[in-house]
Amino acid sequence: MTKYSTYTPGLDGVVATETELSYLDVDAEEIVIRGYELIELANSKEYIDLVQLLLRGSLPDEQERNSLEEEMKKEYTLPDSFFSLFKKLPEDTHPMDALRTGISALAGYDKDIDQRQEDTINNIAVKLLAKISNIVANSYHILHKESAIEPKKELSYSANFLYMITGKEPTTREVAYFDQSLMMYSEHEMPNSTFTARVIASTNADIYGALTGAVASLKGNLHGGANEAVMQMLVEGKTSEGFRLLLYDKLNRKEKIMGFGHRVYMKKMDPRAALMKESLRELSVDKNREDLFEMCEVGESVMKEEKGLYPNLDYYAAPVYYLLGIPIDLYTPIFFAARTLGLCAHVAEQYNTNKLFRPRVLYTGPRNLHP
Repeated sequence: MTKYSTYTPGLDGVVATETELSYLDVDAEEIVIRGYELIELANSKEYIDLVQLLLRGSLPDEQERNSLEEEMKKEYTLPDSFFSLFKKLPEDTHPMDALRTGISALAGYDKDIDQRQEDTINNIAVKLLAKISNIVANSYHILHKESAIEPKKELSYSANFLYMITGKEPTTREVAYFDQSLMMYSEHEMPNSTFTARVIASTNADIYGALTGAVASLKGNLHGGANEAVMQMLVEGKTSEGFRLLLYDKLNRKEKIMGFGHRVYMKKMDPRAALMKESLRELSVDKNREDLFEMCEVGESVMKEEKGLYPNLDYYAAPVYYLLGIPIDLYTPIFFAARTLGLCAHVAEQYNTNKLFRPRVLYTGPRNLHP
C-alpha cells in the first residue's frame, strides 16, 4: 500500500481545495456564500449584489451597486463582426456548443488574457458576465435565422438579459423571478464544472480556457441539461394526469427522471428548488397557468412516494423559464451564464492560492507482460 492507495469513485466526498467562496451545509439546510445564506440573499438582494460579493468580497452599498451596474453595461456589446462566427455554424448546433465557441473566441480580443492579478481577473469577470448574456441570447437568434437583439443599456443586467432573449421588455415582476433564478444558479461550491474550471486554471491557463472547459462539462447531461429535460416532460405530459402517467411509465421502464435527486441533497429538497417553487406559484397566477404549477406538484408527489426523491433546482426553474417565454434550448446556457459568476470567482481564487491538480490512479491493468 502507498500513500496513493485511497480511492473514491467520482471523488465522492473528497475535499479537493480550500475556499472562502461557498459551502453546502446540508445538515443546516444552508448554502453559504461568503458567510451569507443564499436563500436569505435571494429574498433581499439582487444578482448584481452577488457579483460584488463573490468577486470583490462584500455586499455593495447603493453607490457601489450602481457603479458595478454601469461597469457591466459598458461591456454588453461584442466585438465587430463577432456574430458572423455563429452564422458559420450548422443550424442544428446546440446553444451550449455555440456558447463554448463564443467564449473561446472572446479570448482573442482580450489584451489582458495573460494577466493573473486579482483586480485584472475581476475586471475580466465583469466583462464576461456582460458579454456572455449577449452570446447566449443572440447566438440562439442567429442560429434560428433571426436578427440579433441589441442590448438596452437603460435596463438592469437581468432585465436586459431577459429582453435580449425574448425581444420584449419584461415587467418588474418578470425581472424579479428571472433575477432570482440567476442567483440560485450563481454559485454552488464544487460541482463538476467548477472543479473543471479550477483544474484548468491550476495549470496557469487563462480564464477563457477555464470557462470553455466548464461549458463542456456543464453540457454533459449528468451535470447540466436537466432543466431542459424537465420542461420537455411537462410539455409531453400536457395535464396533471397525463404527467402522472408519463412519470409512472418512465419509472416502470426504469428511466432516469430528470429534475429529482442531487449528489448533495439526498434526503431533503434542494432549498433553491423550494424558493423557485414559490416563484412558480406566483408566476403561474400572473400568467393564468396554475395548471402548470399543479402538474409540477403532482410530479413532486409521485417521485417522493415512489422513489423517495425530492426536486432539485432544475425542476422548478424550468417551468419558471417557460412562463417567462424563454426557449427550452436556452435553459442550460442561462444556467451557465448565471454560474459564470461563481466560476470566475473560483478561477480568481485558484490563481491566488494555486497548487497544480495532479492526482494519481489506482491501476487495475495487467503487469509483468513481455513482448
